[in-house]
Amino acid sequence: MAEKKKHGLLNGLTHYGDPDFAAYLRRSFARSMGYSEEMLGRPIVGITWTASGFNNCHRGVPQLVEAVKRGALAGGALPLEFPVTSLGEVFLNPTSLLYRNLMAMDVEEMIRAQPMDSVVLVGGCDKTLPALVMGAISAAKPAVVLATGPMSTGRYHGERLGACTDCRRFWAQYRAGGLDEKQIGEIEGNLATTQGTCAVMGTASTMAILCEAMGLMLPGGAAVPAVHADRLRQAEASGLHAARLATDKAGDGLTFDRIITPAVAENALRVLLAISGSTNAVVHLAAIFGRLGIGLDMDLMNRLSDETPVLVDLKPTGAHYMEDLHAAGGAPAVLRALRNQLHLGVPTVTGETLGEVLDAADPWSDPAVVRPPEEPISPQGGLVALSGTLAPKGAILKRAAATPALFEREGRAVVFGSLEDLSRRIDDPDLDVTPDDFLVLQNAGPLAAGMPEAGYLPIPAKLARAGVKDMVRISDARMSGTAFGTIILHVSPEAALGSPLGLVRNGDRIRLSVEERRLDLLVEETELARRRESFAPPPGVGAERGWRRLWRDHVLQAAAGVDLSVLRGGRDGGRENSS
Repeated sequence: MAEKKKHGLLNGLTHYGDPDFAAYLRRSFARSMGYSEEMLGRPIVGITWTASGFNNCHRGVPQLVEAVKRGALAGGALPLEFPVTSLGEVFLNPTSLLYRNLMAMDVEEMIRAQPMDSVVLVGGCDKTLPALVMGAISAAKPAVVLATGPMSTGRYHGERLGACTDCRRFWAQYRAGGLDEKQIGEIEGNLATTQGTCAVMGTASTMAILCEAMGLMLPGGAAVPAVHADRLRQAEASGLHAARLATDKAGDGLTFDRIITPAVAENALRVLLAISGSTNAVVHLAAIFGRLGIGLDMDLMNRLSDETPVLVDLKPTGAHYMEDLHAAGGAPAVLRALRNQLHLGVPTVTGETLGEVLDAADPWSDPAVVRPPEEPISPQGGLVALSGTLAPKGAILKRAAATPALFEREGRAVVFGSLEDLSRRIDDPDLDVTPDDFLVLQNAGPLAAGMPEAGYLPIPAKLARAGVKDMVRISDARMSGTAFGTIILHVSPEAALGSPLGLVRNGDRIRLSVEERRLDLLVEETELARRRESFAPPPGVGAERGWRRLWRDHVLQAAAGVDLSVLRGGRDGGRENSS
């Protein structure tokens, strides 16, 4: 007869060789924190504490945690928060992606090791939501995602401002000489004026919407502004639902590893395309799916992109902000607009199917923000995957944020060998560059640099001052979801592996065809072979000890989500840095 599963404080006892002693000691130490016997007998809802003095996006986490606790207590559970790694996007060097997998490991191990029956995953900033989901998938306990919510917009001279699309727009004007020091300083003070994540369709907002689309959070929770009272109500409801998951046997079947199926993965890709979401989401979804042995099929993404319209009119590709999307009906409005193209029978953390969730949602939406399918912003999705001789394992272009006139062309490569080289030469008045050239950045991929958000190569100063607003830019780096331009990212394999990207030289010809989904280096194979013989890899971000040693030895390429090989599940595990 199978041993009855233990819940609450008796779940996962510390090993002392005597389980009864372990339970007795644990109760004793728990009582030292002032809990009553009644409370200590309840199931436990864990709550991730992701706040930090280095994380502006998570300034509201303490208040959210208190609201989650209210809900958990009302549901008959004992709520206990626990700290996990806090990733403040703009405060981490060299890049927050280098620490996403570390946070995912932290989340996984703490959920598994501590006596909780379910967990509320509180977080928002760019790499935080993916890390929380990745860790929860691998821990395989019932969970609910609670996003911190987007910032509200600021004001400057009568104009609404939202980090960080507007910050890039004004910085480009400043670099081109259109703004002075006083003006850019005033703008700096008005870009980010409340708690929460970026106010546009950046990575944080994209991942929150995708978590809702995958059924990992309660309906309507993705777009609620961080300062809105509805955000606290969402937190309370998440705590209440987590208590139900902890006490109801059905909760065991609603773990993330069971909810996310190939059909759910396809839904997520389609929603990503319809919202014209961040290119970062492609990396994060590949990592999330990879935990389950599900590959992210670039051919499938292109097929979905060809048939999925862009429906959400938000910056950086549109006119509105996340607070407008909330007022327009939030993620449920987007999902309803896509209803005929989604798998509706898939489960959600609520216990209902996606179709049932949408049936119960408020049917109203604002067509100025969420367009009906018959009146899309664009008839095709916001992203496309490219391949070719320069990107044998793929690359990504956010075509909705790009200049269509640049989609079919051939150009001369102007190459920067590293981030330092880019910084040193991009504004050199003697730089040999024209608007028709292709700017190429090497050695900014996972192994070389941790894959930072450096793909948004600035327009060379002398061209910016001449009025050039966009040109083709290519790299193995990432780009913030708040950015825009004809920018080809995630070129794989990365340059540091001696890939075709690493062999590009100044003056080489490159051909881009978005129509054909091609990115080709027009150099003879005999010449590339000669270059390979003299190729020397850069030192990279790896080290001989600690986390960076694990990163160096196990990190995978962009197509596999830049996860660690030892953390992936299913058939896709294993060391594949050449892929």
